[in-house]
Amino acid sequence: MSRATLNSFYSSFNSKLEPEVRHHLKNVYACLSMSTMMAAGGAYVHLYTEMFQAGLLSVIAAIGFLFVLMATEDSDKNRKMRLGFLLGFAFFSGMGLGPLMEMAIDINPAIVVTALVSTTLIFVSFSIASLTAERGRWLFLGGSLMTLLTGLLVLSLANIFFGSQLVFKAYLYLGLLIMCGFVLYDTQLIIEKRRAGDRDFVAHSVDLFVDLIGIFRRIVIILSEKERQSKRKNSD
Repeated sequence: MSRATLNSFYSSFNSKLEPEVRHHLKNVYACLSMSTMMAAGGAYVHLYTEMFQAGLLSVIAAIGFLFVLMATEDSDKNRKMRLGFLLGFAFFSGMGLGPLMEMAIDINPAIVVTALVSTTLIFVSFSIASLTAERGRWLFLGGSLMTLLTGLLVLSLANIFFGSQLVFKAYLYLGLLIMCGFVLYDTQLIIEKRRAGDRDFVAHSVDLFVDLIGIFRRIVIILSEKERQSKRKNSD
């Protein structure tokens, strides 16, 4: 990114957002960064230790930490504890990604690295687009995204019976598109929540973390499928 582009972004960022909103977003992205590192730690534990593996218990643990986080009131007194709940949720969520990453590594270890770089570029690009857009520009996406998400769930359930590769690809690419839309929507929603007086940056970071994980998961699957097809063609 050139110096002129950076200056343009910072100028737009500072002019469109109030100081308290900018400070809030810094806290949100700090929590998101810590969550991402904890998720990486969880995935590492699954991949390189035999004692702790992803499974039903890790899913229950992730849901439990998220439930306790949302059920605990946000206050200065509880903030460190809630941050701990967030990191616990992120760790077990990352552990849940372990089997998928293990499969991708077996196919081609480069898939994980490519997925990480692609996810970062996509997330940063859509975040910048949301942060520099006019106020509330992307909030209209909320209803449409939820409708598409419901349709995606129905499509997934239907494909259990049909087993169509075409439907599976549509599910993956539509899901990736929806997750990108949620980055736009959730970022602007966080800004508006802060303007309305909501200071809970720990909970706000959960939305972006879920978006980030959703993008990464789908890119790994897409790249894995492409690599499999390439290997089949080469072997024929």
